[in-house]
Amino acid sequence: MSVSSPRLHVVDALRGFAIISIMLLHNIEHFDWYYLPPNLPDWMIHVDKGIWDTLFFLFGGKSYAIFALLFGLTFFIQSNNQKKKGKDFRVRFAWRLVLLCVFGIFNSCFFQGDILFIYAIIGFTLIPVAKWSNKAVLVTAIIFMLQPYELFNFYKGLLHPNTVMPDPVSWQYFGKMSEYIPGSSFFATVWGNLTNGKQGVLNWTWENGRVFQTASLFMLGMLAGRKNLFISSNESISFWKKTLMIAILVFVPMFILKNSTGNWIESEAVRRPLITIFSTWSNLAFMLILVSGFTLLFEKTFVHRILIQFSPIGRMSLSNYIMQSMMGSFIYYGFGLSMYLYTGATYSIIIGIGLASIQWLFCKWWLKNHKQGPLELIWHKATWIRS
Repeated sequence: MSVSSPRLHVVDALRGFAIISIMLLHNIEHFDWYYLPPNLPDWMIHVDKGIWDTLFFLFGGKSYAIFALLFGLTFFIQSNNQKKKGKDFRVRFAWRLVLLCVFGIFNSCFFQGDILFIYAIIGFTLIPVAKWSNKAVLVTAIIFMLQPYELFNFYKGLLHPNTVMPDPVSWQYFGKMSEYIPGSSFFATVWGNLTNGKQGVLNWTWENGRVFQTASLFMLGMLAGRKNLFISSNESISFWKKTLMIAILVFVPMFILKNSTGNWIESEAVRRPLITIFSTWSNLAFMLILVSGFTLLFEKTFVHRILIQFSPIGRMSLSNYIMQSMMGSFIYYGFGLSMYLYTGATYSIIIGIGLASIQWLFCKWWLKNHKQGPLELIWHKATWIRS
């Protein structure tokens, strides 16, 4: 599909929206270094809590889900373009994932919460299903979204409700962050992120059901591409309207169950997998609310003029994602400005908005003379080397 197609405009804008919301979350988290500055006035503590709760309600677990959905969609676009030329994209895609692993490792030097490496690994699940029928892919995606491992843990919990559950493995790694994040050594931070931090994030990803959820979203994104759901038509608009209504109806009970399960189930062996399952479904439903609402509003002339401003950031999503890690770690970590010592959620979101504005201006300037972002260009050239 050409760069000027309506589908890519809405997809680029949606991807840019996800990148900005991810940046805001990372800022109030101090890029995974959770620290509450002392001696803040009471009024600011209340404001900080309100900002924190609001942002995590809107974007926590949802922005990454949008990113994952669009990852699968991009795979379809690239595969479909090669199919029209009589070529099979899967081998080239596997190489592309290897390259993404390299980008992920580089990004992890600055920010241990990197998702590029994880997406690259889980992305291999798209290769065997790429030739499957829509029905087979949808059934597989649904099974993954049902969190089969957590359903198995739930079944074990019912059989042995008095089992004493150990702390999540990721906790022991996250607890060691204090050994290097507040320190002044950049190299100690890099080494800590790549060793201790990476193990913590990988374990956290598994413990919170993100592996199955991400694979499912990749497949759903591929199906969205096959069904032309992001190309403006009466059929796609009707689909997104129905999706919006169903997602709202599903989100409300799932959100209630996620937050109330701990009040009516005493057994942690039963409670823990259920919360993971309900969180997955709740986040999926709210993500679909965001995606369907964004896509429908994109059709409205006045709102379109606002939403299209996310497009430059979305077209350079890889560059922006890594740049925000580099800037954010310098701002908040000990080897840089150590702003974690002074900023609660209020100050951090102001910084986040400032960084987003800088990235927007940079993207607008860069794209005047280039078709792709700097890292996107490197990724593209490396993907098609010796083609």
